[in-house]
Amino acid sequence: MSFYSRVITAFKRKTPAEANGSRSSHRTPWAAEQAGNTRRARHAVPVLGFLALVLLTAQPALPVEPVASSPVQQSLADVLEKITPAVVNIAVRSQASAENNPLYNDPFFRRYFNLPEQRQRLSAGSGVIVDAGNGYILTNHHVVDNAGEIAVTLKDRRRFTAQLVGSDEATDIALLKIEAENLTALSLGDSDRLRVGDSVVAIGNPFGLGQTVTSGIVSALGRSGINVEGYEDFIQTDASINPGNSGGALVTTDGRLVGINTAIIAPAGGNVGIGFAVPISMASAVMKQLIEHGEVRRGRIGVAIQDLTPDLAEALGISETYGAVVGSVENDSPAARASLQAGDVIVAVDKHPISGSADLRNRIGLAPVGSDVEIEFLRDGSRKAARLRVEPEGANEGTEAMPRALEGARFQDAADNVVVASVDEGSAAARAGLQAGDVIMAVNRRPVNSAAELASALKEVTGTIALDLYRDGMRLFLVVR
Repeated sequence: MSFYSRVITAFKRKTPAEANGSRSSHRTPWAAEQAGNTRRARHAVPVLGFLALVLLTAQPALPVEPVASSPVQQSLADVLEKITPAVVNIAVRSQASAENNPLYNDPFFRRYFNLPEQRQRLSAGSGVIVDAGNGYILTNHHVVDNAGEIAVTLKDRRRFTAQLVGSDEATDIALLKIEAENLTALSLGDSDRLRVGDSVVAIGNPFGLGQTVTSGIVSALGRSGINVEGYEDFIQTDASINPGNSGGALVTTDGRLVGINTAIIAPAGGNVGIGFAVPISMASAVMKQLIEHGEVRRGRIGVAIQDLTPDLAEALGISETYGAVVGSVENDSPAARASLQAGDVIVAVDKHPISGSADLRNRIGLAPVGSDVEIEFLRDGSRKAARLRVEPEGANEGTEAMPRALEGARFQDAADNVVVASVDEGSAAARAGLQAGDVIMAVNRRPVNSAAELASALKEVTGTIALDLYRDGMRLFLVVR
């Protein structure tokens, strides 16, 4: 007998008729049947309830899923509490020449009015401690340019006089040093891995108000054209950057330094949501050279380059859309010794992808002179690599002074030709229509085969300069006045 049958049997009770058969004998069969049905229904209720209880207790227990606790996200305030002591205020006292007025040359006039030879100028900015042990502070070149005295104030209000280790105008980076203990330094992040949309925080000293924090996102990368003479690869952000923020920190939300705030676009003098920072990869490369040499010694490999455009990529039969196309190669240059050729497309330097000619110029220009770099390039659809040594900028270039109409252009020798190596944006040469990569054939119908011959021919020109040149496979005649 099953378990459930035994349970039902145990709960059966004798009916009154069964207990006293004589009293139910006079009922009709139909009445007896109805009475039996009623009694069975009445006894079935507790039996079914008990069975339901047994079935429920007999079911195996279901596994209880643990409630997953959501990870505790660190507040940005907690991150800032740790890193803001690494951002300092910088006050600069510099000397500015007094206005030139003939009366100032009169000794009596100067003595009577007690005029100083020079007037003092005060300015303020920001800086970032990047090496607590040595007291190194990164800031902007324009913050400390022509400084007579530099004062650094920490967040805890300690004040120190800073020493200028070195400064580089082309990248707008300067390095200071203070003698202090218990400093907090910011950890360096990887600015090469930033993406548009990443959250960032700007920390600085806007308008001399004191340390201020603003937040935003990376709104663009690889910006250039801010400083026409500089090496540029700016991070653009909409985090509010105002006058006085220069030299301050641009950090990720986990507290890593990815940029040095340096410039704003401010038609009305205030923030409009477009600010720029020097990537920390560039700033740290400059810092290493400033520590070692006190200046930046830029390198070159001896090529004239231009951006890889879709049209050029189609003409060269390659699928890549980024890179720098070699227009020409200097004789006896590192590129020539590495067998680079015109038409090669440089796509990487030391495994770093190259986005264009400005990126290649930055990578090579900030590589230590005398160091070896690995160049990856495309030729005839194949990817090749070559190692070459970076030589000092200016080596094997024509250095004689150019006429005023061609100022801003630099020329170099390349396979018995003269190539325009670069043209500063906004310069006289740029306004005249000269472009990087142009091959100059003649000056006022006089053939030239080297930068030295070009300089000699230009010296003899007294009026209009007529240049015969090749550009993008076409021969042009450029008149420069």
